[in-house]
Amino acid sequence: MTAKMQNLVVRTITGVLFVTIMVVCFLNPTAMVFLFSLITGLTIWEFTGLANTRSSVNVNRFITTVAGVYFFLAVAGINSGIVRSFAVFIPYLLTIVYLFISELYTQNKDAINDWAYSMLSQMYIALPFSTINALAFRSTPDGSIHYYYLLPLSIFIFLWTNDTGAYCSGSLFGRHKLFPRISPGKTWEGSIGGGILVLAVALLIGILEQKAGDIYSGLTLLQWMGLGLVVVFFGTWGDLVESLFKRTLGIKDSGNILPGHGGMLDRFDSSLMALPAAVIYLGSLTLF
Repeated sequence: MTAKMQNLVVRTITGVLFVTIMVVCFLNPTAMVFLFSLITGLTIWEFTGLANTRSSVNVNRFITTVAGVYFFLAVAGINSGIVRSFAVFIPYLLTIVYLFISELYTQNKDAINDWAYSMLSQMYIALPFSTINALAFRSTPDGSIHYYYLLPLSIFIFLWTNDTGAYCSGSLFGRHKLFPRISPGKTWEGSIGGGILVLAVALLIGILEQKAGDIYSGLTLLQWMGLGLVVVFFGTWGDLVESLFKRTLGIKDSGNILPGHGGMLDRFDSSLMALPAAVIYLGSLTLF
């Protein structure tokens, strides 16, 4: 077996296992919260490790990671109704204050860079992942809160569909580069093909939801398609943002935790922009 074929087999097996674990965990609220708190921690740990490869940067990886995971769990507690008081965020705020004050005693050469990367990990990773709780836990007219796996799962279905459609369409028809400075492999044709496929899948999900009868999402078919387009645009930007980060550091993959797929940032880069964008989109629908 050639090295290329072997890599394809490893990549396929990893991809199938990854999707299976994701889908199964979405079916249970506790499993979903546990999975994404783990993903948040692993991604922040990876990000801060990459940041520390830069000269004069020495981020406290442990405290920064713990802060991000705690923030995710606190948001999950509030959105699920398990926690009623916003006082749950006090330990998180104390941790952030500690990260600032501790630089007075570490004698690091560039405290501003340490602060910048520590806070960026919270804004770029912890906060976006935490917004998945706003998608998963939905309030009904009677004030009760229900766990609804379809909305958060659909974001990843759209992302996976977009990747597949973009790859196939780009391979067949790709001629015009989408963003050659950052990602030479992406084409306009691929992006359009991926977007069209996502629209079809979004329409199908909306139809199946309506047939099921339990419409906790409150979305019409047109709004489902709108959500699909939001995920396509912001997922693509999320991919490009991570590509820019890697180019800045001069690396190809963010890590190797997922054989054949690179690191956590490589796998979840699109979702870091798509998840908060989806929350903003759904929130905007209630304003009009």
